Amino acid sequence: MADKVTISVDALGGDNAPGVVLEGVEAALAEDADLSVVLCGPAEVVEPFAAAHDRCVARATTEEIAMAEHPANAVRKKKDSSIVVGCRLVKEGEADGFFSAGSTGACLAAGTLVMGRIKGISRPALATVVPSPAKPVVLCDVGANADCKPEYLVQFAQMASLYASEILGIDGPRVGLLNIGEEEEKGSQFAQEAHKLLKESSVNFIGNAEGRDVLDGPFDVIVCDGFTGNVCLKTIEGAAKTLFGELKKVMMSSFKTKLGALALKGGLKGLAASLDPDVAGGAPLLGCKGACIVGHGSSSSKAIKNGVLAAARYVRSGVSEKIAQMA
Repeated sequence: MADKVTISVDALGGDNAPGVVLEGVEAALAEDADLSVVLCGPAEVVEPFAAAHDRCVARATTEEIAMAEHPANAVRKKKDSSIVVGCRLVKEGEADGFFSAGSTGACLAAGTLVMGRIKGISRPALATVVPSPAKPVVLCDVGANADCKPEYLVQFAQMASLYASEILGIDGPRVGLLNIGEEEEKGSQFAQEAHKLLKESSVNFIGNAEGRDVLDGPFDVIVCDGFTGNVCLKTIEGAAKTLFGELKKVMMSSFKTKLGALALKGGLKGLAASLDPDVAGGAPLLGCKGACIVGHGSSSSKAIKNGVLAAARYVRSGVSEKIAQMA
């Protein structure tokens, strides 16, 4: 895989676009000398930026997919939107990967309908590295497939294991099924059937994972349906945000606690960084033809930068090609 990579970026993606997107792209270009970007969005936004930055090309678009629009319908109708054009550039070979912090549903639809699904993959799935101070854990699916068949989870486990191996460097990732108990017979009929299929599959399946195991259990990969995974991920992110907010209040409540906070400042910064979702930057849509990385709608410029860099890493690792070989 060549070191030089071109990523198409949705300039309109996110609650604070285009400002944070431009800042994030600028930071990504500065950090990775072999990265080039095709910036997709309104001419008045992308053309001045591209003119001022080496390794950035503008692709003017005339339409935008809003967060509230029906994803699949919008992708079909708005062919000149920044999301659709960005994915089409990957399909046509003008870009190697795509990043957006825009409508998750539209990104999933465009990744599947425009970039295309890898032959043999039933459903592309969103995977993310759970923000944890203990160790990296890949959770899949986190929102692409709210309704699943048990056999889908076997493919999720296969793709997520490959991602954990190639991107995180984990040898023989240990796979768990998110469930309400450790025993095989626990959970719904769906969970029991998924457990049976995973046990019979080629992945390194070691059993059910309870909610308390997500951050610090024996698992490297945890699979579930997209509805459950999305709730799980956002609960972790919300809990971390709340706990740090309350801890800050306690630390600032008196002179003595402020002295304690000063002594713990370095350690607390490290802990906060390990729980920061902006570090990952985005979640890859595993199973589509090319790198499609989806960021948070509330992404900061830091998250945009890391999302673009994550797309470049995904391309360089050849994960999509290896999934196609596996399928």
